[in-house]
Amino acid sequence: MAYTLPGLSEAEGEKVAGILQERLDAMNALHLILKHAHWNVVGPAFVGVHEMLDPQVELVRGFADEIAERIAALGSSPNGVPSRVAWDRPGMKYELDRAGTQAHIAALDAVYDDVNAAHREAVAATAEIDPMSEDLLTAQTRELEQFQWFLRAHLDDGAGNLKG
Repeated sequence: MAYTLPGLSEAEGEKVAGILQERLDAMNALHLILKHAHWNVVGPAFVGVHEMLDPQVELVRGFADEIAERIAALGSSPNGVPSRVAWDRPGMKYELDRAGTQAHIAALDAVYDDVNAAHREAVAATAEIDPMSEDLLTAQTRELEQFQWFLRAHLDDGAGNLKG
């Protein structure tokens, strides 16, 4: 890095860019997982789940773009090439192909568990260094958690227990 944002040292900018790159990798992987589920979901609730996933796909793509642009603003180079999306990354395994709505929803809920926890960790890690990156990640986390709530509404047995 030859520069970073005013008010941050180059080391701070590089640290935040590294945290953000990890989240960029996760958003790129999540986008592909969501689209995969969208293409492969079947069953009685197909239309509702299929249509619920499209806005999530689009918003997650937008999150990746926001993160990448923040990395660039920090003076680093965002990396979005396919080799960055490793299918064996923790929390990002998705083993379903064609399957019923409940199976896909449960599998996506598990992915969101890991994505949301890691986003919260990134919020905490950037809080003292770069409040602007913290704010970006906080807003994204709020939306990602709402997506997970939408999924969990399909898994709730009516008594507050998740099935699936």
